[in-house]
Amino acid sequence: MKKVLNVKYYTTLSFVNNMPKIKNSKQVLSKDVTKPRGPFNEDKHGNILIKIHAKPGSKVDAITDISEEGVGVQINAPPVEGEANIQLVKYISQILGIRKSDVSLERGSKSRDKVLQISKDASSIEQIRIKFNEELIR
Repeated sequence: MKKVLNVKYYTTLSFVNNMPKIKNSKQVLSKDVTKPRGPFNEDKHGNILIKIHAKPGSKVDAITDISEEGVGVQINAPPVEGEANIQLVKYISQILGIRKSDVSLERGSKSRDKVLQISKDASSIEQIRIKFNEELIR
């Protein structure tokens, strides 16, 4: 949603030959105003992006918390040679009941803070939110 903010008139002083000169100008500020949905967002193509805070090397795969910063996920794989990333994609696809090919690692292959991309045809943000909350309760 595009929203045009108030038009602001301002006066600037510039010094030419040590004498102040007054310039009047106006500035129109516009920016995209979208409501952040916490860890669940959409990209420009309609795919769903999920912010993940991975905790590799745990005993079981589990969702530990859901906050504005991301979804905390424990992964039962060591952070060696991408094993935790593979297990993360497998676990998220299992929770959502979708194919592994519909889940991909968008950013953060060598970081604990990751962004997963879910294909737009595979699920919706509301379905993902519901399934993650169900898994969190377990």
